[in-house]
Amino acid sequence: MKMPKKIKCINMQTPIMKLENLSKELGSEIYIKRDDFTGIEFSGNKVRKLEYVLKDALDQGADTLITCGGIQSNHARATAALAAKLGMKCYLVLRGDENERIEGNRFLSLLLGAQIKFISKEDYGENRDEIMNKLAKNLETEGLKPYIIPEGASNGLGNFGYLNAGFEIMEQEKEMGVEFDLIVTAVGSGSTYGGLFLADKIKKGVSRAVGFNVCNDAPTFVKRIDGYLKDTFKILEEQIDYSTDEIKIIDGYVGNGYGLSRNEEIEFIKKFAKMEGIILDPVYTGKSMYGFYNEFKKGTFKGKKKILFIHTGGLYGIFSKSDLFKF
Repeated sequence: MKMPKKIKCINMQTPIMKLENLSKELGSEIYIKRDDFTGIEFSGNKVRKLEYVLKDALDQGADTLITCGGIQSNHARATAALAAKLGMKCYLVLRGDENERIEGNRFLSLLLGAQIKFISKEDYGENRDEIMNKLAKNLETEGLKPYIIPEGASNGLGNFGYLNAGFEIMEQEKEMGVEFDLIVTAVGSGSTYGGLFLADKIKKGVSRAVGFNVCNDAPTFVKRIDGYLKDTFKILEEQIDYSTDEIKIIDGYVGNGYGLSRNEEIEFIKKFAKMEGIILDPVYTGKSMYGFYNEFKKGTFKGKKKILFIHTGGLYGIFSKSDLFKF
């Protein structure tokens, strides 16, 4: 099996903690992996993927990074932070209105030196790759060497971030004397789930990963993750047998749409913060933990006694939603 090289960005092996109060309420042992602890400026799950993608960029001689996301994109902010750390330029193509208040991840991206190009929701959905390619060509005429990173750093190479995290979880299970029946994560672009799925398939033959999509729908992500896995196998130079039926994405918790919050989601984030002293974000972990909580109550995970939830970060995004929280 051929593993690609990476740069070292993550501060440490991120801790796994038991959610004592939620465990008491649900009657199963619920744990959380704090991937919001991967760093400060580059906190969250995106940096695990970027460790591999940026190594490829550097190997290709790139001096400029181009990527995309929403106006409060965690991935865009993490890319800007790592570009600054590596002495590279950074250009962000963001979906949103430049007249919106400058706060949260957008503020941090600017502070870190990123140049931002805003595009409409329609252009983002249909033309973002074309727009990034055009930007890259323009930068090349200026003598720069740009490298385009896809949304969320999600591709066959980005999959290795959570393939490695899956192996890390298995080591922590040995240290803790715990074996998880289920590993739960938000799904926003797909490769966090894809890496966790593949780690289990390689080491255990059976996947424990369950995803809650925060945009699009489950069939879209099953197809997308399947594509990432096939690209990962090309890099591994090895094929791992699996069926798309094993890719478990639970639909129904997108709510009002990507980055849009319903009152019940906001209230759950407040409940969880008071219960465990941990802040979930409204875009990813808030929706996915809310989904997991409701599905558990419905009996979807009956018989699952030890469950791990991946905290993928996103704290800075909550500040742009502060007006939705009533106290």
